[in-house]
Amino acid sequence: MRTDRSGSSIEGFVQRDFLLAMAGYFFLYMGISLFYIYPLFFKSLPVTQSRIGMIMGITSLTAIAVRPLFGRSIDLRGGRVVALLGLAMMAVSTPFFHLVRDAGWLPLALRAVTGIGWGISMTATIAVCSDLAPVEKMAQSIGIVGAAGLVANAVGPLLGESLITRWGFGALYDVSLGFFLLAFGFIFATKELVRPPSSGGDGRKRLRAAATLGTLALMAMITVAHGAVRSSVLYFIALFGKSISLPRVGAFFLAFSGAAILTRLGIGDISDRIGRKQVIFPSALIIAFNLLILSQVRSFGLLILSGFVAGFGQGLIFPALSTYIIDVMGRANKGLALGFYLSLFDVGMSLGAPFFGWISDLTDYRRMYIAAAVFIFAASVLFQLKAPEPPSAAGPVPDRSR
Repeated sequence: MRTDRSGSSIEGFVQRDFLLAMAGYFFLYMGISLFYIYPLFFKSLPVTQSRIGMIMGITSLTAIAVRPLFGRSIDLRGGRVVALLGLAMMAVSTPFFHLVRDAGWLPLALRAVTGIGWGISMTATIAVCSDLAPVEKMAQSIGIVGAAGLVANAVGPLLGESLITRWGFGALYDVSLGFFLLAFGFIFATKELVRPPSSGGDGRKRLRAAATLGTLALMAMITVAHGAVRSSVLYFIALFGKSISLPRVGAFFLAFSGAAILTRLGIGDISDRIGRKQVIFPSALIIAFNLLILSQVRSFGLLILSGFVAGFGQGLIFPALSTYIIDVMGRANKGLALGFYLSLFDVGMSLGAPFFGWISDLTDYRRMYIAAAVFIFAASVLFQLKAPEPPSAAGPVPDRSR
């Protein structure tokens, strides 16, 4: 049991169960990130960009449906069992990708099942990790856990490109399954935390007092916008690279993740120190600026620069915005708040993928990224002007003694 919760270093995060849970999150993300290059499977088929966007975006859409259902369960019972359930679903469904031959109902159905498992396991695993971290370092803890996902975000696409180049997409499916099984093992090895008996009632009171309809709408707007523009990068960067004769784009993800990791480890607690909104708005502007850079990419060097700037913005906005929502809803409602944030982020991902795919069908990828930049800029300005500063959000701390 860890008792020292002070200091600004990351030493408070180095203990057995936190590291096990973070390793589980890493391998969960590795299994998911291999599929970032899955659109290349459909490149030789007669299929529209919007259909590819639909197949990729359905994962986010189904995750949306399940996260709010399991968020409250995480708050009341803990996240370990919930995370294991989601990982089991993903491990069972992944081998069936070997049967995909076209862009019909099967890849759509499999991506939907993947989204259910992803939505459940990701939310629960982040909640478990943050419960094991210092209370006063909420944003930093989420950022550190997210850094594990960003390492996977960098390595996964590079590994995926190598797998399909040497052995085809079948190897990608098999390795993804292996990562899901590893994640299951690490999460299984952690201890479940015990929730205080009063956390349910306190959480409901805090939620009714703090989360007004207007504030919820503003939080939903900025989160959906963030997810939508992220989908324009994640789901179409490989195809954009092919269109401008850049054969490999894995280095983009490497630069993206490297910048985000350095940001979170270096200044990951910045919103804990200076305030959430003081970080959310500048980071959204950085993301918008990067989309404009991406619209002008014609060389490998500029692609790498774009990836670095994108990672810097993402490294700032994810912990600040997610923790803003936790602060507003109350930390007794952390699972519900994380489910709210991640579900709305996935609303943006699921709607943004076919929407920006449609824009690219009508125009081209460059104009698609310009449209995405305008979209996130407008949403961030409205949020900055209208969203309130979050209240103090101290709450009951789970019992770590078992």
